[in-house]
Amino acid sequence: MANVVVVGSQWGDEGKGKIVDWLSERADVVVRFQGGHNAGHTLEVGNHVFRLSLLPSGVVRPDKLSIIGNGVVIDPWALFDEIRKIGEQGVMVTPGNLLISESAHLILPFHGELDRAREAARRDAAIGTTGRGIGPAYEDRVARRGLRVCDLADDGTLQAKLSHLVDHHDVLRRASGLDAIDRETLLAELRRIAGPLLEFSRPVWKELEHLRRSGKRILFEGAQGHFLDVDHGTFPYVTSSNTLAAAAATGSGIGPHALHYVLGITKAYTTRVGAGPFPTEQTNDVGSVFRERGQEFGTVTGRPRRCGWFDAVMVRQAIKVGGIQGIALTKLDVLDGIDELKVCTGYRWQGSDLDHLPAMAARQAEVEARYETFNGWRENTRGARSWGELPATCIKYVRRIEELIEAPVALLSTGPERDDTIRVTDPFAD
Repeated sequence: MANVVVVGSQWGDEGKGKIVDWLSERADVVVRFQGGHNAGHTLEVGNHVFRLSLLPSGVVRPDKLSIIGNGVVIDPWALFDEIRKIGEQGVMVTPGNLLISESAHLILPFHGELDRAREAARRDAAIGTTGRGIGPAYEDRVARRGLRVCDLADDGTLQAKLSHLVDHHDVLRRASGLDAIDRETLLAELRRIAGPLLEFSRPVWKELEHLRRSGKRILFEGAQGHFLDVDHGTFPYVTSSNTLAAAAATGSGIGPHALHYVLGITKAYTTRVGAGPFPTEQTNDVGSVFRERGQEFGTVTGRPRRCGWFDAVMVRQAIKVGGIQGIALTKLDVLDGIDELKVCTGYRWQGSDLDHLPAMAARQAEVEARYETFNGWRENTRGARSWGELPATCIKYVRRIEELIEAPVALLSTGPERDDTIRVTDPFAD
């Protein structure tokens, strides 16, 4: 059976939650493999709207197994708050349908405090993080001083590792004008939450190998998007993890040979949150139309998203670097009724043509988008569930995007509901 990796091909917020939820009907297992509770997935199922951050999108389906991999950084208090909220909506999350890697690193309260202090100190040069401690937690992970889920199982280990970690952070806090960490209070809070968290803890790599050998279909769910990748994104305006499909292997503990199909979620226009370059941004009525129609406000922060025309150069780059084999084109209905549509087909920088986004931040900020113009369509595409329901000019727009990004459209999303989806090809096909 084929296993599918779902990643964002832009700056995140492409609609991955809905697509993962739609695909999970055919999957047995859904795995989150990177990021933290800075991610935001909104699912609309009937009369219910589920807003998820840490939990894999598969949890809203009662017969699916959800897994949080070792590549995710976990705020345990945020996790249990999310479990409580989704429980109030009738979705029960238990160790029977959610497993957490024993190797996953923890986000502690002082990580968020440091994150917010740093952003405030940057002032006009702020990156635009969510302030939830994701970056500082990944820093501790890479520096080999982080606290992991498995460390909660032994009190002696917990005390020793926490002491070493707090010693380091107290130095940083003094430099940032923050008070020293209350070690005893934090230790007591960790002891209280250890038991409930460890109930979900497993050697996830072993579980995944068993599931793979049993022929189960596994769906790997990424957070953020390609151009927020710490290596391949618009550095330094990026997240602190690898967001590409390759991270599904290292972030969950499964070999890359088990990743059969990479689906890139791609919005029919472009958005980003926070600071950083954005060649096709429209700070005008067009951007406002996209924001209002597409409800472009962060699931986690509520911040309004910056909006602009579709950038085929960026998406093509994401496809080639990330090994994306097909895209799910989302929010196509937002373009309904716009007389003239534009797609970025190349850049100009200091008089030269570019067919890719350069690595240097200063050059990224200076590139000028070159556009191809299309006639829009007056018909309503919201809720369309077959090609036959789409106007000819809309189909022409989609086909031209396929040519420009050099990849096929596998799925089309025409609304927030599960079934507002047109399947062109089957990502789960062998």
